[in-house]
Amino acid sequence: MDYIKKDKRKKIKNNIGKFFIFFLIILCIILSYILYEKTQISQNNNENNITVERTNLKIDDVQEKDKTITEMITEVSECVVGISKVKNTGDSIFSDENITSLGLGTGLIVTENGYILTNAHVSGEKYSKCYVTLEDGKTFEGNVVWSNTDIDMSLVKINQKNLKKAIIGDSNNVKVGETVYAIGNPIGFEFQRTVTAGIISATNRTIKFEEDGTDTYMEDLIQTDATINPGNSGGPLVNNLGEVIGINGVKITSAEGISFAIPINSVKSVIESFEKNGKFEEASLGIFAFDKNVLGYINENLLFNEGIYVEKVNKNSAAEIAKIKEGDILLSIDGNKLERMCDLRCYIYTKKPGDKVNIQIQRNGRKMQVEAVLKKKI
Repeated sequence: MDYIKKDKRKKIKNNIGKFFIFFLIILCIILSYILYEKTQISQNNNENNITVERTNLKIDDVQEKDKTITEMITEVSECVVGISKVKNTGDSIFSDENITSLGLGTGLIVTENGYILTNAHVSGEKYSKCYVTLEDGKTFEGNVVWSNTDIDMSLVKINQKNLKKAIIGDSNNVKVGETVYAIGNPIGFEFQRTVTAGIISATNRTIKFEEDGTDTYMEDLIQTDATINPGNSGGPLVNNLGEVIGINGVKITSAEGISFAIPINSVKSVIESFEKNGKFEEASLGIFAFDKNVLGYINENLLFNEGIYVEKVNKNSAAEIAKIKEGDILLSIDGNKLERMCDLRCYIYTKKPGDKVNIQIQRNGRKMQVEAVLKKKI
């Protein structure tokens, strides 16, 4: 009997032990599950918080960017002026003679002492007069002190000081696809300082058009899809930093979304000279040349991979005296490589009449060096 009782007690102890172990296992499972759920909830809350923070950050970034662009456009617009060939600028845009008779266009203040940059076809030729209307509505008589119809650019001087001038950028750094803004007076002054946005569609474009029965070419243009209307001519094309990279000038009327601006680097030296010295003595080599982008217009049988092709040499010019001939290819000037006509023009603008320049040319496949003494452009 004692043996049987001991055996039962042993079995009961074993069962209790097994039950206790089973209970501990269940308890551990429950606790693990509870801890897991809390961890997941905490992680989800953190992720939600991060998402909210990131979302708010993106919204803030967009708002800040929009605010910055708005401020930038406002600042540039203060430098934009209206230009008219006659003093009465109050005619309605619905008048048929508004643009043609008044010569309405846009200009840009580029110095604090009253120099206005615009298109030559807006201001008129050198020594002519036009009227400039500032942002505050005041109108001043302006004198055209410099004009170049080859690149359709001019400078107008008004008798004013302490003007807010635009920030000039670097058109050589323009990239296809970057956002740009065109500011101007499309149609008439009722819509003055209208802003349109677009992208840079292409650079170094050449276009051909007929003027007075003669074929004319404009080279090195910046192409954009920002809307440009006739009154926008002479207004700035600016980048996201508010830097002027071009002056709006040409629109292809047979197609939508194709407009062109003259790169600002074409006239940087001219602006600097007038700002510092009040004058610009324009030097001249005395040639008409074009780069390979114009080949299809001039002569498709001409082939060259570098340099600019001399189409014409003016009589008694610096080029003729230096023995440069028609058909020569100019490869470099003072060691600066020439790929576009703009390269030559921009470099010559940094020189004065009487300065000597060394030019590397290619003639009949043979390279040679010539020295030219620049003359004053008449």
